[in-house]
Amino acid sequence: MTGRTFTVVGGGPVGSLLAISLARHGYKVGLYEGRPDSRKTSIYQGRSINIALSDRGWASLEKIGIGAEAKQQSIPMYHRAIHGVDGEMSELPYGQEGDAIWSVSRGGINEQLLDTAEEEPNITTYFELRLMDIDFETATTTFRSKSADELTVAADFAFGADGANSKVRRLAYGLHRFSYSQTYMPQCYIELNIPANPDGSHRLEKNALHIWPRKDFMLIALPNPDGTFTCTLFLNYSGDPSFESLTERSAVEAFFTANFADAMDLLEDPVDTFMQRTAAPLFLVNVFPWSFNRKVGLIGDAAHAIVPFYGQGMNCGFEDCAELDVLIGKHNHDWDQIFAAYENARKPNGDAIAELSKRNFVEMSDLSGDPRFQIRKKIEAKFSDCHPELWTPLYSMVTFSPDIPYSEALRIGDIQNAVMERIMAIPGIDKDWDKPFVMDRLFDLTSEFLETRQ
Repeated sequence: MTGRTFTVVGGGPVGSLLAISLARHGYKVGLYEGRPDSRKTSIYQGRSINIALSDRGWASLEKIGIGAEAKQQSIPMYHRAIHGVDGEMSELPYGQEGDAIWSVSRGGINEQLLDTAEEEPNITTYFELRLMDIDFETATTTFRSKSADELTVAADFAFGADGANSKVRRLAYGLHRFSYSQTYMPQCYIELNIPANPDGSHRLEKNALHIWPRKDFMLIALPNPDGTFTCTLFLNYSGDPSFESLTERSAVEAFFTANFADAMDLLEDPVDTFMQRTAAPLFLVNVFPWSFNRKVGLIGDAAHAIVPFYGQGMNCGFEDCAELDVLIGKHNHDWDQIFAAYENARKPNGDAIAELSKRNFVEMSDLSGDPRFQIRKKIEAKFSDCHPELWTPLYSMVTFSPDIPYSEALRIGDIQNAVMERIMAIPGIDKDWDKPFVMDRLFDLTSEFLETRQ
């Protein structure tokens, strides 16, 4: 099917991966990015410099041949390191021994994908061209350069891979029967920093995602290869405490000292940074359809922006690309069928990971520091070790099991939650959690629920 052409709007990680996939199927691809080339000009100042990548994302990178190289520049995080208000530390493993999520450089992954894209003879990349308009009947796009010159690009098909604030999606608002919603979380966020030691080493445990859970708010820290940690404070926009209420320097200092005492000697100017930075919102986007006239599609955050609490945003976008890659072969390049099959396959999974991500804020900010919740996780881990055919913990299904769709993980996770509610109601479970009768009861309940809810 060489000769047919695609315009991909958005040269971020998902757009770059999509372009590579399309090019390797023989399509001619124009990859258009509104920002400067990040390999020449830093565009990531003030944004997270690392993200969490897990098995779903790695599968896509390995398929195009850059997985091993990317892992060399990434840091495995094997557990959550929980920091109590009193400074006490505890650990919650992410899965079985050896399971890890990876702290990777957002810019590094993007640049590796751009380098790979530019090695493809079927891809031409363009930077500093901002989308102005798109014809959803013909897939013709109009871009504007920094000098205000306009460029009209004709193509057979187009994809909007232009992120959570997608211009392609916004231009689709007026189309017939296009459903759209944007939901804001109560929390907003700012980024902080923990610098490296003078010798370049990390000042906290390197192979962990650090969390300071404080119920309605939390601080997290992800390691970078240069010895620093990128920290994110998630806090309600309004209420007490909140970004809205903490406006006086003395109040901000008291807030940090009361809640993150053990981090105060590590963080780089947290009070000044809090006072200077504007909190960024967290929101979810839900749209349908994901394609228009079988000519234009949405992919990644443009189709399903979610909140970051499961670390699955980029993983989900990469999985969109993997699904399309399979469908191109399955439907023999018939895009009337491919677009329909793509959105019908991926929409339920986008909805599921959005719901799971919202729920995981509660787990991270509140439950992760609760001793009973930690016991619950130990029970699940022990039972899973004994009966892997009956029980894969929800986190492992989402993060380490790319063969399980997000929608199926959500369905099974709800069953498991009902089972564990009954287990945690057993009198004395806090001290008897590892006794054989608990495992026996869990076996019976699991078997019963699975039989009745298949």
